Amino acid sequence: MAYRITNAQVGWQPIADTSTTQIHPLGTKVEAVDPTYGAGTFIYLAGVASTAVGSWVLVNPDNNSTSLLAANDIGSVAVAMSANVASQYGWYQIYGKAVGKALTGFVDNANVYSTATAGSVDDAVVAGDRVKNAKGASAVDTPSTGLAEFEIAYPFVDDALAA
Repeated sequence: MAYRITNAQVGWQPIADTSTTQIHPLGTKVEAVDPTYGAGTFIYLAGVASTAVGSWVLVNPDNNSTSLLAANDIGSVAVAMSANVASQYGWYQIYGKAVGKALTGFVDNANVYSTATAGSVDDAVVAGDRVKNAKGASAVDTPSTGLAEFEIAYPFVDDALAA
């Protein structure tokens, strides 16, 4: 992926980079374009241990931190654009065609569910764990091993407690 920020100014951190220094205010949102995946929206957040490119994360709006998405989570969801681990800062995709971690057997056009494997999703139906506003756009291992393409529009999980 080669996303380019469309309204970039001098000093903007590239979408696929991680920084040990906070460059932008946490929660900053930008639009970016990739020649293959098209336009997307990204949010600048603090990382968490074990984050890899494509990790699904839960966003904490109180301090714009992240945790790897897991079963029974509640809140906004995003996809990591870099291996943005603890004490680092980077971009997470919240809208557009994203590339995220998926478990073996994930199929094209499937609903998306959080799993016990933190940071990865699957298409196995688990009550309360559906990631809303997210849909599989390829089978697992496309575009590369352990990853799949997804269509996301400000995804969230609610543990089936909301209407």
